[in-house]
Amino acid sequence: MGFWIYILRCADGCYYTGHTDNLENRLDQHTIGAIPSCYTFKRRPVELVFTQEFFSREEALAAEQQIKGWSRKKKEAMMRGDWTEVSRLACSRTVHPSTGSGRTGLGKENE
Repeated sequence: MGFWIYILRCADGCYYTGHTDNLENRLDQHTIGAIPSCYTFKRRPVELVFTQEFFSREEALAAEQQIKGWSRKKKEAMMRGDWTEVSRLACSRTVHPSTGSGRTGLGKENE
């Protein structure tokens, strides 16, 4: 059994990053609004824009948490598969750190 990280683009343009062991079921939950307390509930419709499979839940969770800390530009570079740009943006962030707190509420990004 695999574990997945996924990124959804919400109707308002923000991204939602999550992990699951049943990607199809979880996407259905987001799509139909099965969980009213979920970040995406009021931001539907959602579109799946990225997935990556992992061997363990721990690996998927670690990747999810790492991606949640990334800027919108860095996430979009990853979604395009532009790892040179991901690396450049990682270096750029180190040289010019953000003045924001980095928190966007429940770890779901609006960047």
